[in-house]
Amino acid sequence: MKPRTAAKKLGIYLPASPEEFQATGLSHEQFIELQANPPEWLSELRRTGPHPRPVVAQKLGITIAALKRNDMDKPLTTADIKALLEDQPEWLRTARTQLAEQREENAKNKDA
Repeated sequence: MKPRTAAKKLGIYLPASPEEFQATGLSHEQFIELQANPPEWLSELRRTGPHPRPVVAQKLGITIAALKRNDMDKPLTTADIKALLEDQPEWLRTARTQLAEQREENAKNKDA
């Protein structure tokens, strides 16, 4: 498995990972081992970031498209994300509301 694929599946930002991880492919067994017993660097990256776009969007409760529309299409740390959530700019409140409404509408349509 290529490092980029492994990073995506692990939910980490590849450029923030150790050089050794970035330079070497992983076997399926090695990948499973990383998931089951993450080394300290992996745990730390997951805890503090920087996080890739999908993780940032999920933690903020918005879509990746909303990140891009508002020039926030970049890796953010956990501290950056917490700061945004504590003092939400207008674009973030709007994006969170829109996604919540969209999910509610999808749930209604699914039940119908």
